[in-house]
Amino acid sequence: MTPTHGLLCGGQRRSLGRGSPGAVPPQPPQHRDQAVAVTPTPVPPRLSAVPRSPLRCLCTPRRPHGSDTPGRSPSPAMAGPPGLKPLVAVGQVTSTPDKELNFTACAGLVREAAGRGAAIVFLPEGFDYIGRDAAQTLSLAEGLDGDLMGRYADLARDCGVWLSLGGFHERGRDWPTTQRIYNCHALLDPAGRLVAAYRKTHLCDVELEGRVTMKESGFTNPGTEILAPVSTPAGKLGLSICYDLRFPEISLALRRAGAEILTYPSAFTVPTGSAHWEVLLRARAIESQCYVVAAAQSGKNHESRTSYGHSLVVDPWGAVVAQCREGPGLCYAEIDLDYLHRVRREIPVQDHRRPDLYGTVAAAGLAPAP
Repeated sequence: MTPTHGLLCGGQRRSLGRGSPGAVPPQPPQHRDQAVAVTPTPVPPRLSAVPRSPLRCLCTPRRPHGSDTPGRSPSPAMAGPPGLKPLVAVGQVTSTPDKELNFTACAGLVREAAGRGAAIVFLPEGFDYIGRDAAQTLSLAEGLDGDLMGRYADLARDCGVWLSLGGFHERGRDWPTTQRIYNCHALLDPAGRLVAAYRKTHLCDVELEGRVTMKESGFTNPGTEILAPVSTPAGKLGLSICYDLRFPEISLALRRAGAEILTYPSAFTVPTGSAHWEVLLRARAIESQCYVVAAAQSGKNHESRTSYGHSLVVDPWGAVVAQCREGPGLCYAEIDLDYLHRVRREIPVQDHRRPDLYGTVAAAGLAPAP
């Protein structure tokens, strides 16, 4: 029996058999301060040539770590134990206007994930803070060369992991003249270097009568480019942020440029999240045949803001393979690129497109992958 792509929970790396649908792996050990449940979900219709048993991982809040928790050297996160596929950790937090409190919470998640062998740790939009209003949001913003990003660079070095920091409130070079910020997805490597900085191109201006009003364009500049996918130990990473999820063009452009993992760090509201979050993420995974990783804000950020949560990972077949419970915590998944390429071979949608009928979705400056 060959192992399927792994589902990780509670820090135990497991090889799940490609046996009968609905087979349940052995339960991970229960800790006094961390209860973990692994339950099967119904198997969606699938090709007989892809005999997988999708499972959902529900991870409860993390085990507390002290500030003296030791970091790890870069080599385990980069290479991992022999025979295991790259492990990703997806964080879920409840950011507030208190930047120091937020950093402490995020650093604890990163250290825990690093200790469990994660190669990349994903944090959500607004991981640095979520302000009560536009004025506070602008006053708390920093540049990418500021103190906070420097602390995250130190954290990446100490733990030997890649960090996907989605939705950093960035004061760009034009701050002195515009007094507006960018919503920036920063990617750090295990040496703490800034490898990529994607600035959100689709700004969230929505008004749900009597429920939600958001006007991101009132204080944020839109980004002007889509970045080429970045090579990481887990695969080629395509960067997006939250509201970008509603625009399939960006995911298709990234797929054409070679992306294997799409990221959507987010802070969905409860009304939009409960209706659209999972279905949109699964749609992006299915149509692009990529893994989708979505770290999310969860819970009450301040007196007038509550976030939906449900951080998750979707595989290229569209199955949710890892998901967080309510509140701060982590979920884990292995990235199986052999499986990804098998899905693409057996349903070669990229080869079946008809640009003669409807054109090609491509981003300026991004060359198609060979």
